[in-house]
Amino acid sequence: MNRKIIIGVLILAAVAFIVTPLLKNNSGAEDEKLPAVFSFESNLATKWDERVDIEIAIQSEDIKTLELIYNDSVFHSWSAPKGKLTVQFNAGYFGLGTRTMELKSTLSDGTVKTDSRMVRVLSDVVPEIWIAKRMNEYPHLTTSFTQGLEFNDGQLYEGTGQKGQSVVAKVNLQSGQHQQSMGLDGNYFGEGITVFGNNVYQLTWQEQKCFVYNKQTLQMEKEFSYTGEGWGLCNDGKSLVMSNGTERLTFRNPKTFEVERTIEVYTHQGPVTSLNELEFVDGLIYANVWMTNKVAVINPINGKVLAEIDATDLVLEGKQGGDVLNGIAYNAKTKKWYMTGKNWPKLFEVFFQKSAA
Repeated sequence: MNRKIIIGVLILAAVAFIVTPLLKNNSGAEDEKLPAVFSFESNLATKWDERVDIEIAIQSEDIKTLELIYNDSVFHSWSAPKGKLTVQFNAGYFGLGTRTMELKSTLSDGTVKTDSRMVRVLSDVVPEIWIAKRMNEYPHLTTSFTQGLEFNDGQLYEGTGQKGQSVVAKVNLQSGQHQQSMGLDGNYFGEGITVFGNNVYQLTWQEQKCFVYNKQTLQMEKEFSYTGEGWGLCNDGKSLVMSNGTERLTFRNPKTFEVERTIEVYTHQGPVTSLNELEFVDGLIYANVWMTNKVAVINPINGKVLAEIDATDLVLEGKQGGDVLNGIAYNAKTKKWYMTGKNWPKLFEVFFQKSAA
């Protein structure tokens, strides 16, 4: 993707773990002493399904009710608490990612004061390493800034980017030529595509539009609007799955494009950001990681990265004068995998081999 890294995202990630507790009351003003506080001063990093004892110090006898709130849900509550409290916390309760934990003290006069911490939940899985191995190669148009790649009923579809060059096309695998295509207005930067039912869906990068085409004619039938950037797109047979360049994947209703749920993608070390072009195969999501030679293999239920595909050998052979690796597709009819990159002259048929290391 022809973008600068968004500095704001990095700033947010850093701010999330500043070792400073957020002390506030219901008016938003800071307090020197709160009625109840967490015993740990820094923010909490833990792993999926790990049980952690959370200790709470009661600093006032005027607390009418105390609530432990995690991810906007009341996790535990007490009436007129005294002394020290201990709660066993299951970090996987609301999934992977960064969440907020709060102690909400309601005093006898109705005043509400809150002590807050950030909790980052990592995966408990160390990803396997798979190597992408070349089996065969086919021509690929060097004019195609590949943003989406997908087979449907044996037909290869490709979506491309860059303003004035963005298209959605049916591709002849043997020649690499577009058999049929539909171009976007020059004001739009095309992004990921997926084929669902009788339609092809195509995202746009910053224009916040998803265009829907008839998969037979490639004539546009309708469009949806969304907030934020669009990067990659796939579907699990029920929902559309969309990436936006962060670690978040959003599941959307194909009829309305409304958000159904989101997951955050994590390894045992932290979030996997810059998720780009997507593919859904046999219950797993495959996501190109922008500006790397990697594809993350993701559990769509909880966001855990189960494996990382290293495609360095393909990049060395196939990139030539092109841009980054981007484009992974599976032909269910032939049981074959294909990978390419933006403006690459080659499309590779590949298989994945587990690393011995």
